Amino acid sequence: MLKEVIFSGFGGQGALLIGQVLAMAGVIEDLNATYRPTYGFEKRGGVAFCDVILSDEEIGTPVIENPEVAVIMDEASFKRFEPLVQKGGAMFYNTSLISSKPSRDDIKYFEVPCNDMAKELGNDKVANMILLGAYVGYSKAVAMDSVEAGLKEKLGHGKEKAIPLNRKALEMGAAIAAK
Repeated sequence: MLKEVIFSGFGGQGALLIGQVLAMAGVIEDLNATYRPTYGFEKRGGVAFCDVILSDEEIGTPVIENPEVAVIMDEASFKRFEPLVQKGGAMFYNTSLISSKPSRDDIKYFEVPCNDMAKELGNDKVANMILLGAYVGYSKAVAMDSVEAGLKEKLGHGKEKAIPLNRKALEMGAAIAAK
């Protein structure tokens, strides 16, 4: 099993966080995992993306040139990464903020209005978890319980109260992938 995913958005959207959570979930399941973040020079609002690789075999490099999947939170990232997704791959994208339309017929697209869905849950900050849930629901790369455990690890002690809302967001995203 080899999963190569790029998560991208503008700084502050949580694209790097969901990449870290997925990598931690992989480690929890005894997979080899790499996480390689790349930041824009701006503190907030610049492009931020990360490469995440999960594998049951040794990983040669943490760099992904043509991802199997792209999980995209903003317009600029959509335009940047859509051409790079492998033929037969998939792209999950935030239709709440992205107006571009798919231009390829050789990859699968998942339209996820994650900001709108997050508002339904009463917290804009979980939009990223909805998108992660859609990816995990589709790929079955790791179990949702492992994602939750990775999130607990990343958030640390004192933020346990945020876990139920984040779990609900993950499940909402997974439901989209199931359709």
